[in-house]
Amino acid sequence: MTFISKTPHADVVLIGGGIMSATLGAFLKQLEPDWTISLFERLDQPGLESSDPWNNAGTGHAALCELNYSPAAKDGTVNPAKALVINEQFQLSRQFWSHLVDNNLIGTPKGFINTVPHMSFVIGEDHTRFLKTRYEALKPHPLFRSMEYSEDHAQIAKWAPLIVKGRDPKQRIAATRAAEGTDVDFGALTRELTTYLGNNGVEINYRHDVTGISRASDGGWDLTLKYPRSGEHGKIHAKFVFVGAGGGALHLLQASGIPESKGYGGFPVSGQFFRCTDEAIAAQHSAKVYGQASVGAPPMSVPHLDTRYVNGKRSLLFGPYAGFSTNFLKNGSYLDLPLSIRPGNIIPMLAVAKDNMDLTAYLVKEVVKKHGQKVEALREYYPEAKGGDWELITAGQRVQIIKKDPQKGGILQFGTEVIAGRDGSIGALLGASPGASTAVPIMIELLQKTFPKNFKGWQSKLKDMMPGYGVKLDESPDLAAELERATAKSLQLESVSASH
Repeated sequence: MTFISKTPHADVVLIGGGIMSATLGAFLKQLEPDWTISLFERLDQPGLESSDPWNNAGTGHAALCELNYSPAAKDGTVNPAKALVINEQFQLSRQFWSHLVDNNLIGTPKGFINTVPHMSFVIGEDHTRFLKTRYEALKPHPLFRSMEYSEDHAQIAKWAPLIVKGRDPKQRIAATRAAEGTDVDFGALTRELTTYLGNNGVEINYRHDVTGISRASDGGWDLTLKYPRSGEHGKIHAKFVFVGAGGGALHLLQASGIPESKGYGGFPVSGQFFRCTDEAIAAQHSAKVYGQASVGAPPMSVPHLDTRYVNGKRSLLFGPYAGFSTNFLKNGSYLDLPLSIRPGNIIPMLAVAKDNMDLTAYLVKEVVKKHGQKVEALREYYPEAKGGDWELITAGQRVQIIKKDPQKGGILQFGTEVIAGRDGSIGALLGASPGASTAVPIMIELLQKTFPKNFKGWQSKLKDMMPGYGVKLDESPDLAAELERATAKSLQLESVSASH
């Protein structure tokens, strides 16, 4: 076989075969169909790292159930602003996927998205008070109009029997439910998108490592490539490079030498989940039930009991149980963290270490947890759970952003961040949550930053693909309801009527 890319030059090179690169490639194929694009992925298939269904929670993150997107202030009030933004971002993702389905560019949506109600569930007086306050803050907004609230055991049992059965009937509990929630298999969606790209002229290269990136004399980029199985090497020149390599992005961004990459570091957090594939048990639970994170726990460690659809089969997932490993990718090296240290990021990294001792203590506590203790945590959400029905699986790595801060020296961020070179010739994505669910708006942001001259001319096409683009749906209730119905129909989801 010929290792080197069929063409030594490309308009665009996508590094990484996950949901981000696949989404960006799909956008560019729609916006500039004549551009030459090459994608390089180090594993055998696309979507096997953070996009894989067993490596992420698979929630269509719309802030319908995730309490960390709308925390309580010191005075007990809840600001819905961030939850509204995330929901609107997910609506854009739904609209883009609907466009692809409606135009037969990807296969049946049932292969990657299914209706699964989203629930928040809390225990105790204080948490109940918070959840009711959150519900009252969100309910008036069009995108949350269907949300229901209850403190009644019988009602909550109708929504999710497993979380109530066997529970002390006197225990104070509360729950909210949004019937229009979704479960998304981002691995399957990534493969659909990558197949579309391959069928439309994009050169897809698997089992290829991008080992180096350097500025070319014409202002573009020269990438060095390696095929580990044979040891062969190659090169490709690109006018534009997207570093969408998940946890591997930081090293490549640092190698590029662009000023915008200075000062960034990464803090990896691993995790494990309990998985139950017993069909009889899975059939009793149709919801994604999110609770409150433990004190000192990072936001992505919020416990949740999820219904999952993977390869057409329904199963349950509970977790995560946080851990720590120094590799930045599940299939990475334990040297990833130490090799990411640079003179420009060592101060921010040390500052973060000093200011996050509670996080460190939490991770140590999680790492040493025994199997029985993990089952006990599951029983807080599923009182009658039997440990033998659940297998422990290792999830993907999440690399949180460490960046400079004028006051503290460095801060730890749990979101995603688009980084773009000043001349627009390179872009990258760092961070984790809410990640895949907001891939569409994130990639639109990247396009805007890296192709400012083209972006104005793309506006009408973006609007055609996503009618809600550029509109605050929270301020346009009729359009919000119309688009919810339209995307539900395209994606074969259960629609929630506007008059709910």
